[in-house]
Amino acid sequence: MKKIVCWSSIVIALLLGIGLINFSLYEQDEDLFDFPIPKHAEIFNQGEFGHSYTWPKASEENGIPFGYEVVLWGNGWKKGERLGASVMYTKGSDTIQLISTHEQLDILRVDK
Repeated sequence: MKKIVCWSSIVIALLLGIGLINFSLYEQDEDLFDFPIPKHAEIFNQGEFGHSYTWPKASEENGIPFGYEVVLWGNGWKKGERLGASVMYTKGSDTIQLISTHEQLDILRVDK
């Protein structure tokens, strides 16, 4: 019984550590309803409704990495409809359209 408790504690500690490291890789953008943005993404275009970033981990085929999805979920963003490279995320009354293509992220506010 003590072994199970010990191993469970180790697994929980590792998961929490990985989660904290993962969350530290993102920062919230006030212009985009505090949507988490990868810190290593480089902005190359700012528009009226959103921003475009160069980010090597973005992919049209695979979307965003699982760790980014965990961070979005952890910040209260709910994944919605996906159409091709575009995924809608909602949090309360705010909606973001995230478009992931080859090494590029477009994050757009959806105003109602």
